Amino acid sequence: MQGKKENIDETDRKILNILLKDANTSYVDIAKRIHVSPGTVHVRMKRLVRIGLVKKAFLNVDYNKLGYDICAFLGIHLENSSFYSQVVDALYHIPEVVNAHYTTGNYSIFVRIICRDTEHLREVLHEKIQEIDGVQRTETFISLEESIHRTISLESREEV
Repeated sequence: MQGKKENIDETDRKILNILLKDANTSYVDIAKRIHVSPGTVHVRMKRLVRIGLVKKAFLNVDYNKLGYDICAFLGIHLENSSFYSQVVDALYHIPEVVNAHYTTGNYSIFVRIICRDTEHLREVLHEKIQEIDGVQRTETFISLEESIHRTISLESREEV
């Protein structure tokens, strides 16, 4: 979904770039690196959250180490596009669904799901997702390996 472009300056970009690389970086460390006070970093971050540019912080968890060995992508065909909101609401309540995108192309919705094993994947597909009113059919793609996982770098005039 495209939103209003917010007006941020170089200091905001530097702060965001540092946090995009490592969200655990303290405001004191950020302040030292970009030569401002920790208070400035704090105020800037509160503003970025208030205007909706920064929404949440997430942990990057290795699900395999917790026993979740299957990452799959699911293309969902809807019976009719009017079912979109209803289907997304139902998907939201399925814990294994970790991302959902309204898309163009072959599928109406494209989701990523995390499961323990193939039996768990089958249960999620057959007993949860395919039972949602408005879902016509699905196509599943099992990920064998995630080769790239990163955030984008905000272009900056100066390297941080």
